[in-house]
Amino acid sequence: MPRILAIDHGTVRIGLALSDETEIVASPFKTIDANHEPELTIARLVKEKHIGKIVIGMPFHMNGEKGGAAERVEKFALSLGKELRHAIPIDFVDERLSSVEAEAAMSRAGITGKRERNEIVDQLAAVVILQEYLNQQRGPEGFLLPDAAYELPWTDEPKRRRK
Repeated sequence: MPRILAIDHGTVRIGLALSDETEIVASPFKTIDANHEPELTIARLVKEKHIGKIVIGMPFHMNGEKGGAAERVEKFALSLGKELRHAIPIDFVDERLSSVEAEAAMSRAGITGKRERNEIVDQLAAVVILQEYLNQQRGPEGFLLPDAAYELPWTDEPKRRRK
C-alpha cells in the first residue's frame, strides 16, 4: 500500500513526514534544504518510498485568510506537481499552529539545544500536519489518540471532569 508524504514548507528548510503503510501513524522522515531544488529531491523520494499522495501544510492566517506564505506554498505545489508530471495527488492541510505544537512536543521531550531543535522542528511540524490529515480521513470515531479528558476503560484512573 502506498504511503502519504507530508510537507511543512519553509523558506529555509522543508520538513517531511511519512505515514505508515496502513495510513494510521505519521512519523518524522527528513529535513531538506528549501533553496537547493527541493522539488527534485522530493520527486526522487516519492519514487523511492512509494508515495501515493502528498499533503502540504497551508499557512493560513489565524482569521482563515491566505497571505504571502500561502501564495509561496501554492507556487511550490504547482512546481512540485509539474516535476511529478501530475502523477501524484497533492492536497493541502490547514497548518495553523503546527509549528507551535512541534515546539511544545520538543519542550516536553526535553529537547532544548538550538541546533538539535532546528534539525527536527520542521519534521515534527510535518508530523502534526500529516497526523491531522490522517485523523480527518478516518473521521471523528477513528482518531488515533483519544482526548486525555475521557475515561479510558483499560485504566484504573479516576474519572476526570471536563472544564
